[in-house]
Amino acid sequence: MKYDRITPDNAAVLLVDHQAGLVNGIQDQSAPEFHAALNGLVQAAAAYDLPTVITSSAADGPNGPILPLITEHLPNAPLIARPGEINAFDNADFKSAVEKTGRKKLIIAGVSTDVCVTFAALSALELGYDVHAVIDASGTWNKLVQETAVARMIQAGVTPTNWVAVAAELQADWRKPTGEALGQIMGENLPFYGNLIGSFLAVKG
Repeated sequence: MKYDRITPDNAAVLLVDHQAGLVNGIQDQSAPEFHAALNGLVQAAAAYDLPTVITSSAADGPNGPILPLITEHLPNAPLIARPGEINAFDNADFKSAVEKTGRKKLIIAGVSTDVCVTFAALSALELGYDVHAVIDASGTWNKLVQETAVARMIQAGVTPTNWVAVAAELQADWRKPTGEALGQIMGENLPFYGNLIGSFLAVKG
């Protein structure tokens, strides 16, 4: 095994179908847990200035628009509206936008885990990318479906991960300039970490 790390210089983020209608069906984790994980991932992408590609599927229908928390934190990221393709990589504009990032390591999250994330991850692998699927910033209809999707991706060569692990790997050393920003992101999106920092500051102050 070779531990080939993701860094701010070699990775890009793909956010697939985090749409207002679709997220209503997420049942493999609680709504607050999902939104905190997604918010943490998006904030990390912004903090480390990672190239990001956002895509939606039939946004003018029941799937709905992209969640505002994504576009608010990443206002300059391209948003590729797919008119019908289920696999994001079947859309030429999306595939081209990913290629234009110039990155070979892809950090992917989406709704649903078993379709939007898995299909994109498998296609990315086939194209030669190193793929990391952020499971807690993704969601699907029940826990069994999530576990089956994760197993399928692992079998194919995708690395499953979570938003905190992604952010920590990008940071690598707390002494880097982005360390304070990461601490704030973790404090906002991890209740225990927010309490930890608050207690520390109260004692210190």
